[in-house]
Amino acid sequence: MEHFYDGQVRRYLTQLVRMFSGFKYADGKNELVTVPVMYGDITRQVGSIIRDNSDNKIPSAPRMGVYVTGLEMDRTRTSDSSYVSKVNIRERAFDQAGNEYLNESGKNYTVERLMPTPYNLTINVDIWTTNTNQKLQLVEQILMLFNPSLEIQTTDNYLDWTSLSVVNLDSINWSSRSIPQGTETEIDVSTLTFSTPIYISPPAKVKRLGVITDVITQIFEEAPVDGLDAEANIRTKIYVAPTGELSRQETTKDWYNNISLDTVATAYRNIDILVINNTAKLVKRGVVGGITWPEFLIAFPEKLQPGITGLRLSRNDWQYDVIGRLAINPTDETEAIIDWDEDTLPSDTVITSDLGNRSKIDYIIDPTKSNPQHLSLSSNPRILLLGPIGNAVNTDGADAWKNLDNTDFIASENDIVEWDGAKWTIVFDADTDASIYGTVYTTNLNTGVQYKFDRGEWILSFEGEYPNGAWKLDF
Repeated sequence: MEHFYDGQVRRYLTQLVRMFSGFKYADGKNELVTVPVMYGDITRQVGSIIRDNSDNKIPSAPRMGVYVTGLEMDRTRTSDSSYVSKVNIRERAFDQAGNEYLNESGKNYTVERLMPTPYNLTINVDIWTTNTNQKLQLVEQILMLFNPSLEIQTTDNYLDWTSLSVVNLDSINWSSRSIPQGTETEIDVSTLTFSTPIYISPPAKVKRLGVITDVITQIFEEAPVDGLDAEANIRTKIYVAPTGELSRQETTKDWYNNISLDTVATAYRNIDILVINNTAKLVKRGVVGGITWPEFLIAFPEKLQPGITGLRLSRNDWQYDVIGRLAINPTDETEAIIDWDEDTLPSDTVITSDLGNRSKIDYIIDPTKSNPQHLSLSSNPRILLLGPIGNAVNTDGADAWKNLDNTDFIASENDIVEWDGAKWTIVFDADTDASIYGTVYTTNLNTGVQYKFDRGEWILSFEGEYPNGAWKLDF
């Protein structure tokens, strides 16, 4: 063990000196005078300076001196030296800006305390007086405190299990003078002997508490694999089920020098999350908002920093995490407001038409319930249809969807249509264009919500409910 000094014996001596400080005596004018206390174990050089380098100078009195006369191990109080006491501590949160403690939990710690070694400390207290009246006043004030002991506390540290001790009065030497005294000294010294049980403690181990946030697997295959080079890397995405079991979702193969490992969080307490637009709520046992964000975050060693703490969403259909910065709604602690990083969102698909290339839509409407004439057609809007418009066997379709030449317009559900000023045209045919574009992403300019066309239907691109293991927090 490296050099370690905590001043433990010094703290006991400091408390003992303080215990005998503040006593007073009444002088001839009946005025109260405080008696000074000093630690008696001084070096020859310091003692010479106090006497002004003269053997003829007499120390002033009255005063009291405290000094150690013995230190022995107390084997009657020894215990198992290998015992380790563990204490879990949760700090109170502190606001650096406001310089005050908050009414909420802060960081968590585990303190491992090793078994201390017991000792008995013996000290003498010399009471120097110049007359009997001084001695009687001081001795009486001290002796009335010990019946037969007095309790002391060396520290106010909650974790210090050796801070409490007692001081026992063992013996009293009334005077250092002898009869007849003669004229050699004017100072009488009365000595009180005390003993106190103390402990010498080794340093404690302090560790930060946390929760599991990531499960990462990386398997290197040394032997050749069919269709792969020997240096290929196999990555498996791991999920943690509510029962605590691990399950593999898929295995992908990449070249070793181009590898980018997926990281999936194990959500604490099996909590899911529901993401809608720019808000996120925790889902506990199927209840949306069943637990507030402060209740969920209380077990984490880090504190949530609004606008800095990140939220990551992992999806099977997107190779990168969707990232946003999170802040708790002050009016509703079950809701977190998310500022999404647009660079991590899927890019909108550019769809071409005679009027140009565009990646976003203006409206989403049900053509059987909404009249497009009520929209701003002068801006040539693009509209996502929630239902079909007309059909080939209908000789006279809806007037609201006729072109300027009075011809009928026919489109299918999930198509994206555009008004060019004279007629409606289909810019994305859900039946045929999906094979051309693949997965199509587009954002509704009216609401700011992004959608994707997958497997014959439009769904939210990344919004929805994420199970535990598919989302995590970055503090």
